[in-house]
Amino acid sequence: MKNNLKERTKAFSLSIIDLVEKIDYSLSKKVVMNQLVRAATSVGANYRAACRARSDKEFIAKLNIVLEEVDECCFWLEIIQTKNWQNVDAYLKEADELTSIFVSSLKTMNQKSSNF
Repeated sequence: MKNNLKERTKAFSLSIIDLVEKIDYSLSKKVVMNQLVRAATSVGANYRAACRARSDKEFIAKLNIVLEEVDECCFWLEIIQTKNWQNVDAYLKEADELTSIFVSSLKTMNQKSSNF
């Protein structure tokens, strides 16, 4: 599963880069796009770091960062959607699915940690 999520988070990052490259330029769009790309690429990078965690505690901490970053992606995608700059339904769906996966993983890890 970890390799699947590594690939999935990488694919998400790449798809966001592709989305941003389709949107025409303005100063406000540049700010939003920059934030979105930073958050999206951070999802994949921090998930990879979580997979290399040396302890459950470190894994949970890293996964919380991943969750924060994917939630930030949702925010920026909602801005794009509200402004009608681009159709982002598919990107929001993937971000929501990734959020669900990471929330579920964190719940499992927190339960596991509390059992010790």
